[in-house]
Amino acid sequence: MNAIKHYLIIRSSPEKVYKSLTTKTGVVNWWTVQTEIGSKVGDVNVFNFDEQYHNKMEIVDLQHNKKVEWKCLEGDKEWIGTKFVFDIEKQDDYSILRFTHADWREETDFFASCNYHWGYYMRSIKLYCETGEGTPFKGNQ
Repeated sequence: MNAIKHYLIIRSSPEKVYKSLTTKTGVVNWWTVQTEIGSKVGDVNVFNFDEQYHNKMEIVDLQHNKKVEWKCLEGDKEWIGTKFVFDIEKQDDYSILRFTHADWREETDFFASCNYHWGYYMRSIKLYCETGEGTPFKGNQ
């Protein structure tokens, strides 16, 4: 199976990085403002990008300040069944975030496009954790 991977050094605490992935306040500041977030394993997160794109992600794993994992239940057909893993590691006075979008069936043009967009949103989460201002999708609000 194919995977998109990104590695970031974030000058922020693992707690801030974890909260950016597990709270509505966090996610709306780096990914999309149209978000519904669950709080425990088995809950389903909903991420909307206006009418053009809609994702439902089951929370598969939560390890406080260390790991967040989602599985795509609804979305683009190439995303369904894929996993989103955010591994967080404390390193001196910063955090390392290893992001993996795993279990793609093949490397398509959409896969390549998603790699580009994940890079953009990884920069956004880094900015949010470091400065308090990310660059989330805001749509037609």
